[in-house]
Amino acid sequence: MQLTSYLALSAILFSIGLYGVLTKRNAVIVLFCIELMLNAANLNFVAFSKFGLFPGLTGQVFTLFTITIAAAEAAVGIAILIALYRNVQSAEADRYDSMKG
Repeated sequence: MQLTSYLALSAILFSIGLYGVLTKRNAVIVLFCIELMLNAANLNFVAFSKFGLFPGLTGQVFTLFTITIAAAEAAVGIAILIALYRNVQSAEADRYDSMKG
């Protein structure tokens, strides 16, 4: 496989994630789409690590850090969504305006 194949797949995944973030109203789906976008970036890191000008392990290291941060983001995001769901009784992102001043 060529580098362009990985980049095309990554662009498709990122585009699907961006579409989901911009159009979906359910907060859980929005979090999943953000994870999809992060995984597209991880695919780019690994592809450039393998096919880049200086092949090495830096792409894999960055990917491990990104996966760790994504896991923490998902855990905190789900915890916030559970707390908000208890107050609003809805998972729609449009209804979460209780933090506005």
